[in-house]
Amino acid sequence: MSNSTSRTPHALRHLFVAGAMLGVAISAQAATTLETIQENSSISIGYANETPFAFTETDGRVTGESPEIAKAIFAQMGIKQVNGVLTEWGSLIPGLRAGRFDVIAAGMYITPARCKQVLFTDPQYQLPDALLTAKGNPHKLHSYEDIAKNPEVKLAIMAGTVNLAYARDSGVKDSQILQVPDTTAQLQAVRAGRADAAVGTQLTMKGLAAKGGEKVEAVTEFKDDPSHIGYGALAFRPEDKELRDAVNAELKKWLGSEEHLKTVAPFGFDKSNVTSKTAAELCAQ
Repeated sequence: MSNSTSRTPHALRHLFVAGAMLGVAISAQAATTLETIQENSSISIGYANETPFAFTETDGRVTGESPEIAKAIFAQMGIKQVNGVLTEWGSLIPGLRAGRFDVIAAGMYITPARCKQVLFTDPQYQLPDALLTAKGNPHKLHSYEDIAKNPEVKLAIMAGTVNLAYARDSGVKDSQILQVPDTTAQLQAVRAGRADAAVGTQLTMKGLAAKGGEKVEAVTEFKDDPSHIGYGALAFRPEDKELRDAVNAELKKWLGSEEHLKTVAPFGFDKSNVTSKTAAELCAQ
């Protein structure tokens, strides 16, 4: 018993040294996301199929305003490989936080509620909303209030988008709301008469109208609260502030430049969509 007691301080010293060395080894391995993606020259982006923000081309290529901006910015940071991970809109934030991908590049709007879950870059665009209706807009819909006034009218909304709260806040009842997984489903619902209108960003609704043929049209004369103007940005995990800040610094130099405007022009964006708002301002609203 006495021998074992006398050895204890020596054994503890060894244990402490071994533990300290293990701690150093672990901390050396725990590279930040920024260090990891720079070392691998590869990053994965989460996106949902929503033209023109992010979508899969028929050849399988991931494109759209947000992925193309992400590709350009990460290339400037020396990251050559950008891998797309297709995700339903409502699963983008949970997927990011669970580590399924490193950044959301889907044109996601900055909202105070989302700011509690993710870190946004400063916005890469500003955009109002519009409606998609049957040709001729038979119900004469020009606002959420117009929809709320007519209980027979059904509105197709993409699940997980801010439009759901906007509609409810304006008096649209849940019985009038048809939640769908993506914009293709919005178009199908209006074309088939299962919904009288769909709501989304002006660019998206114009794109759906162009794709939908003679049966539908985009109603851009949409009276909406100015605070509902959408400000889209890239989003990162709360622990990846270093990565977000590095991306923000590159964006600040690039947004509004000739190269940026040329990159986003194919998706319907122009100089009028550039904004000087910051994520901090929008998160604090």
